[in-house]
Amino acid sequence: MAPSPHQRPPDRGSLDGPPLAQVAEHGWAIATLLAPMQDEDELFASALTLGAVEGHLRAMVDALGRTTSAQQQALVQLDWRGWAVLPAALQGSAQPRREATWYAINGLVPQTLELLDALRRRQPGWFGESP
Repeated sequence: MAPSPHQRPPDRGSLDGPPLAQVAEHGWAIATLLAPMQDEDELFASALTLGAVEGHLRAMVDALGRTTSAQQQALVQLDWRGWAVLPAALQGSAQPRREATWYAINGLVPQTLELLDALRRRQPGWFGESP
């Protein structure tokens, strides 16, 4: 279970930096938490790991909500609707919540990390980096 086919960039984000850097860092934190997991059942059997993953997903939603309109336009391929409905889904009952979490870690997070990686190369300043 890995949210991204790409390797994590070394120390390039920050949990208290610009919103896009925060999104990336929380995404990589999810990847780190999931790395030792073998399958979906293992994740959902671990209340601590699941809680941490869901916390990072909520933080990603929050940081995405603080992006500028220019940043949102640059990420036009991002599943903004999927991220927008995620918080409500994470509050739901067991099965819809499980499905939403599983979709987020296997669909939303990898796609987002891939798009952010490409955007970082074009707009490093949006991530708090020098060109």
